[in-house]
Amino acid sequence: MSFLQDPPRPVDLYAVDPILRSELRRHLPAEVFEAVQGRFEQLGRDTAGCLYDWAAEAEAQQPVHVPFDSWGKRVDRIDTCPAWGHLKAYSATQGVVATGYETALGEHRRVVQATLLHLFSASSAIFSCPLAMTDAAARVLIDSGSTDLAERLVPKLLSRDPQTFITSGQWMTERSGGSDVGGTETLARPNPDGSFALHGEKWFTSATTSEMALALGRIDDGVNEPVAGSRGLTVFAVDVVRRDDQLQGVRVDRLKDKLGTKALPTAEITLEGVAGWQVGEVGRGVPTIATMLNITRFYNAVSSCSAMGKALWWARDFAGRREAFGELIQDHPLHAWTLDGMEAEYAGALAMAFEVASKLGRFEQGLCDESELRLLRGLIPLGKLTLGKQAVRVVSEGLECFGGAGYVEDTGLPVMLRDAQVLSIWEGTTNVLSLDLLRAEAKDGSMRALIEDLQFRSQALDEGLPLASRSTLRSTLERLASGLQALLTGGDRGALEARARDAALTLGYLTQAVLLGELAAAPGSDARATGRFERFVQQRLSAPWA
Repeated sequence: MSFLQDPPRPVDLYAVDPILRSELRRHLPAEVFEAVQGRFEQLGRDTAGCLYDWAAEAEAQQPVHVPFDSWGKRVDRIDTCPAWGHLKAYSATQGVVATGYETALGEHRRVVQATLLHLFSASSAIFSCPLAMTDAAARVLIDSGSTDLAERLVPKLLSRDPQTFITSGQWMTERSGGSDVGGTETLARPNPDGSFALHGEKWFTSATTSEMALALGRIDDGVNEPVAGSRGLTVFAVDVVRRDDQLQGVRVDRLKDKLGTKALPTAEITLEGVAGWQVGEVGRGVPTIATMLNITRFYNAVSSCSAMGKALWWARDFAGRREAFGELIQDHPLHAWTLDGMEAEYAGALAMAFEVASKLGRFEQGLCDESELRLLRGLIPLGKLTLGKQAVRVVSEGLECFGGAGYVEDTGLPVMLRDAQVLSIWEGTTNVLSLDLLRAEAKDGSMRALIEDLQFRSQALDEGLPLASRSTLRSTLERLASGLQALLTGGDRGALEARARDAALTLGYLTQAVLLGELAAAPGSDARATGRFERFVQQRLSAPWA
């Protein structure tokens, strides 16, 4: 009988992950961890069960745009498969969004939520995208002072009942650009009932099958000329309504044919008078969506870790079953070295994502002092940009661990890399976020605050950690601090911007290295923690800041 290789198989992504459990012990008090651990264990089991099946079905039966019914009536229906509905219902019952607002968890709510999201995202055919927009919409509505809207919509956005849970889309991007929303052309004309009729074209709308959306537009009252630029933008909450099977006030022009995230309906749409309700102050649209971006970038960072973790643990499982040259590939020193490198990268990324989650939870609980606020303002874009780049690198390495099978569609493996690529693009590219970090430095001193925090923490690292790694970390940190200071005081804006990406990524890797060093010295850390710290420093900090 000819040889048949045991194929890749789904893995319980909680049970197999000592790094995740170490992070939970670091960030959660014992009584909180004990109270929520059952939720993590159940979700982990489902990553190897129903979530695996639903995600595979959603990838196989991708959304279809039906512009007209059989009799020629415009309906603009987007048909998704049953599994997409199952993923939505599951996310509601597991409270993936609602947990971020669970008052009983206090400042730990975002850490618990990050764990649920981390386990769910890479196993959900990217249903985590609608959840990110939903959480962001809830946060914006709560913070905006739009009491009536919040009272009507937020309970549905945070519902754990699949029958009442709704998701939100995000209708921001127009043909003029992505992150630069100043060229937005959508006009909002007052209606007698206090709403606004929105007219314009949105070139990229995520989660297009959601029941509501947040949209940007500029008010045209028929008397005054609409205010140009970003200062003229206002946020509007739109109810996506069907009447007699027709989409009201919105035309779906086409679904986007993307490299990845193919199960996720993303569309170009035209707004034809759809009703939108003002959120926040007139002309304060950009500051309002800044709140939204904090949440979606947090989700993006955690989803990057999710993608890395799935690639790593699937590759480790396969290495224990695949034989080459007379032995299991996990026993080949070079392959073991490769897997260990992926593991160190994943551990650093996860530590950074949980640092963001912890500080975000403290901020929303009103516990952050001014110094913590400066750190958080820098950590959110820093985490998103660093982890997004790492996700592509680690997932690509993971596919290589499967050899040729990693490049063959019907193995189900290539989708991991296609989906990971979006993580460095959505919610701000690496360059956009590097410049955002410079703005945070100019306004709040966030980059220098992060560096000073790392300098203090690096000096306190346990002396039992490898001396060479601690020395490399500290010397790289000092070179970054002096190099960045020279650029900030040199007055050459072009030179500063040109180096912003290098500075940001170096700062991100330094953050991860310090966090890994602290974790290695923490009580209860697993035996491999020190090795991960040493390997990460070797991989990411060996090239000095120049």
